[in-house]
Amino acid sequence: MNSVQRGSFLTLHYRLAGLDGADIINTFAEAPATLSLGTGELAPAMESRLLGMTEGTRGSFQLGPGEAFGERNPELLQRVKRALLAEFGDPDEHYSVGDVVQFPTPDGQGAYAGVVRELGDDWLLFDFNHPLAGQPVTFEVHLIGVL
Repeated sequence: MNSVQRGSFLTLHYRLAGLDGADIINTFAEAPATLSLGTGELAPAMESRLLGMTEGTRGSFQLGPGEAFGERNPELLQRVKRALLAEFGDPDEHYSVGDVVQFPTPDGQGAYAGVVRELGDDWLLFDFNHPLAGQPVTFEVHLIGVL
């Protein structure tokens, strides 16, 4: 049987659950995921748990706070002026706490998301941390195939 090595191509079912046990991602009721280890499709801590596993095996791993998606970084809380949002977005947009807003990358080729955390008179406070940063997660896997 093939075992997982760095650079392996994998077919697997996996589930991520938060501290409360609720599913964050769950492919067990869908088609399995396919990915190449080492390309950033899974967090390095998750990939390291897969190394050495063989086809057909199942595992469940507890990842400590910050291990899967990094620690929360206070520098990723940023105030953005409403005027700037109006200039580069929809000037009539109304924002609420909890809204997820897409921002273009500096090269314009991609986007990243920020969550509105506070509303000021002329600014909004955005949180650009991963939503699971600083939180423990459970990583459950059924490894179907390894190439």
